[in-house]
Order: sequence, then structure tokens, then C-alpha cells
Amino acid sequence: MTGPDPVDVRLLTAVAESGRAAVHEIAGRLGMDVREVAARLAALSTTGLPMVVGVECDPAGIRNALAAANAWVQQHSGGQQVHGGPSGGHSGGHPGTGPSGPQQFVPPAPPYGPPQQHGPRPAEPMNTWGPPGSAAWTRGEQSGPRDQQVVDANARTAQTPQAPPTPRTGEVGSKLDVDGPEGERITIQLVEVVDPADFLYTAAGYQLQAGDRAIVVHTELTNRSAMPFTSLPDLYLVLVAADGSTIGKAPVSLSSRPPHRIGVPPGETAGGHTVYVLPQDTELSAVRWSPRPGDEQRSLIWDITDL
Repeated sequence: MTGPDPVDVRLLTAVAESGRAAVHEIAGRLGMDVREVAARLAALSTTGLPMVVGVECDPAGIRNALAAANAWVQQHSGGQQVHGGPSGGHSGGHPGTGPSGPQQFVPPAPPYGPPQQHGPRPAEPMNTWGPPGSAAWTRGEQSGPRDQQVVDANARTAQTPQAPPTPRTGEVGSKLDVDGPEGERITIQLVEVVDPADFLYTAAGYQLQAGDRAIVVHTELTNRSAMPFTSLPDLYLVLVAADGSTIGKAPVSLSSRPPHRIGVPPGETAGGHTVYVLPQDTELSAVRWSPRPGDEQRSLIWDITDL
């Protein structure tokens, strides 16, 4: 018999303490990705626990989004509609079905790729297989001698061994540019590192174990793109020890040093504080931010050895 998942236990504890809360609020309190929290809570609600996971929306806003999606689909697919099922009551059948059978929701085309093509496929499709940046890719023309030269040149470049990506580095106070998890153009600044921060930790009502110390890291994220940054800015912000090991953030927040909130709208800057608890004698070398675990190509590193 396997024991309960520790992450599920943390989620249920937070739910029990609040009684009623939005998924993004629980995710922000625990420093987790809102999508993971939603998936876990939905799964837990089917196990017989006295809990309901719901959804709330602005009906007018959702209808406007569907209308825009319908207009896009009709323009690009010859009148195909986006259906969301019957909007009123109906008799008989399973919810979401009508006289002619189930009605399937067709997702809006822009976020999910081009609409499906129906009918026979052309014998000679347009050539769009050139490498990105080549003439064949940008124009969608049949390859000619000049385009073939471009393809051959790109192929030779691809075969040339590439040097491993160099992480973007800086020091405390530095602003570093990077692409976010969904391709957002963002800038992150390491504003301050408070080490030790035992007095802040205990003032918030927490107690350190003997031999431990607390550290508080202050960062700011600026969203320079036209799309919203929807993740938690410090979700994968870690401390790097001198021996190369990493220390993840503690699941606590300090009232005197507010934590990050999920999401940063386009053109805005949001700051927050991240708390760490580690052995007293741990020697630190850097603070590292990554959009996802193991994504070294887009990692940012700030040197803190001189602190």
C-alpha cells in the first residue's frame, strides 16, 4: 500500500485552512504552477473527498471570445462554426447531445494551429519545408536553384558542431533578458539577497530549526512582450551552493516581504520575495532562474559569492 502524495497533502491542507479559495490563490500560496494545482485538485475531487472543484467566469467575456473565434474560423475555413453545445435546456439524452448526436466543441483556431483541411489533398503541396529563415520557408514557393542553395547552406551549418549555450550571467542588481515558458520576452532583475534573514523569518511567526538559516531573495520581472506572462515568476528560482547543489524555495511567505503573485500583464513590472531555509554552514555561489527545470539554454545566473 502506497502512502499519500506529499504534494496532495499540502494542497488539501491549504484547502482545509481556507475552506473556499480560487485555484490560482492556492497555487500562489504554495508556490506551485496553477495548472498543476488545478489538475491535482480535479483528480482529488473524484476520490470521494468532500470537496468540489468549480469554475467561474464572465459569461459575456466568454461569449465575446467565442464570437471572435467563430469569425476567425469562418474567415479561414470557409464558414466552419465553433460550437459550444446547447445554451438552453433540452429534453432527453446526455448533457451536450442533441437530436443528431453529440455536439463537439471545436477549439478556436489561432492558439491551436490552422483549421483542418477537408477533401482530397493536392498532389503537389506547396513547399514549406525549408529551414526557418530560408526563402522557401518565408515565401512558400517551390524550390528553385537559389532556394536549394539556401537549403544546402543551412544544412551545412546545421552539421557544424555548435558550442554549448552560455547561461546569461550577472550580479546582484543586474537585469537579464530571457524568453519565458511560453515565449514571452521578459527581463528579470535580482534586486536584493538578504543573508541571513533569520530575523525576518522569525518575525513572521516561523521557527528555525537548530543549525538552519533563512535567506530572502527579492526579484522583479518585467514583461516586455504583447502576451501576458501567466506563470509564477519565482516558480523555478533556486539558490546554487558552492558544491553545485541547489536549494529550492520554502513554502512560506513573509508579511513584511510580500511574495510573487501569478502572472504579469504585458508592459508591466511585478516584484516579489522568495524565502529559503538551508543549513547554517552552506556556502552559496549563485541565484539561478529557469523557465522550466533543466532548461539550461534559458537559465539566468547571478553571482553572489561576494555577499
